[in-house]
Amino acid sequence: MKRNPTAFLKEEYEEIVKNGFDWKLRELQGPSTPKVTVDGKEMIMLCSNNYLNLSNHPKLIEASINAAKSHGAGSGSVRAIAGSMDLHFELEETIARFKKTESALYYQTGFATNAGLIPQLAPGKDDLIISDELNHGSIIDGVRLSKAKRAVYSHCDMGELEKVLTESEKDNPRRILIITDGVFSMDGDIAPMDEIVKLANEFGAMTYCDDCHGEGVIGNEGRGIGAHFGIEGKIDVEMGTFSKALGVVGGMIAGSKDLVNFALNKSRTWLLSGSAPPATTAACIEAIKVLETEPEHVNNLWDNIRYFKKELVSMGFDCGNSETAITPVIIGDSHKAKDFSNALIENGVFALPIVFPMVARDKARIRNMMNAGLTKDDLDVVISIYEKLGKRFELI
Repeated sequence: MKRNPTAFLKEEYEEIVKNGFDWKLRELQGPSTPKVTVDGKEMIMLCSNNYLNLSNHPKLIEASINAAKSHGAGSGSVRAIAGSMDLHFELEETIARFKKTESALYYQTGFATNAGLIPQLAPGKDDLIISDELNHGSIIDGVRLSKAKRAVYSHCDMGELEKVLTESEKDNPRRILIITDGVFSMDGDIAPMDEIVKLANEFGAMTYCDDCHGEGVIGNEGRGIGAHFGIEGKIDVEMGTFSKALGVVGGMIAGSKDLVNFALNKSRTWLLSGSAPPATTAACIEAIKVLETEPEHVNNLWDNIRYFKKELVSMGFDCGNSETAITPVIIGDSHKAKDFSNALIENGVFALPIVFPMVARDKARIRNMMNAGLTKDDLDVVISIYEKLGKRFELI
């Protein structure tokens, strides 16, 4: 039999397009700012994770330039061999201070953090990983790399989590790891991390919180979910990113010195990837310093979040249970969500659809990501367009 080894590529892509689940890449021409040029047209940006607009902060840009001049364009190696520069250690000390933990470790990306660390924390068939049903794909992939038994609890359902923990005692797992997003990336709601930590302590379980969308957004001074619930230093693994509110790129963990020693010796994504360039590392350090000394960015962000969310909900849009900078407008059908996004773009609003498999098949949505740099006039323009299109698409 003559086999066509690559026929599936075209066939499966065409099926994705048919179902309305495909991505079309749009070209951002210039920096990620509150107003951007996309495919040659000026638009108001509503789909960037650059919540605090720090990607464009002059202090971050200056720090990046100076580090490239003093330390070069690249690190030259992986961290474990010859790629650990003084800047990397300074960044990790800065992270630990900011998160009020004993230690911290910087990874190349948030995805690399989850994919590299999760399967090492609970690697064996005698271990158990318990996960919220709406956890991010990088968590799911990290769990899949482990041989541990797996359990999933209904979204933020503490009664079900307690039930899973109670039933797990029958098998007496060697290790139990409870993993959750802090702020859920598609819905914008917040995990009850204080209750999760309490349950974990009762059952001798380790807690792991992916706070990528909480860093710089929730908690006092944007310190994240630990500060939000008053449990700083009590989450065993606080995982986060610099690629969202902090405006740069890279993942991180904060916790005990034992955690960091374990992670840097066991996480292959950390051990076998080149370390972050000096310019990136220096910009990450400066991002935290800006967050600590310029509270106006977080304050402006929350003023915008409250105003925008209130107006959309009052018009009758379904924004789910969002509590943060992520405000979904749930539409349902994937094709309709794509058509709505195209209409927004035609009207000068850059906001994209989120479809299956990122959300359930009947929960396609426009995911609006708020930015501290947007003015009230900018938001009023967007709100007016949403009202016009909401009526046209019979959503309100």
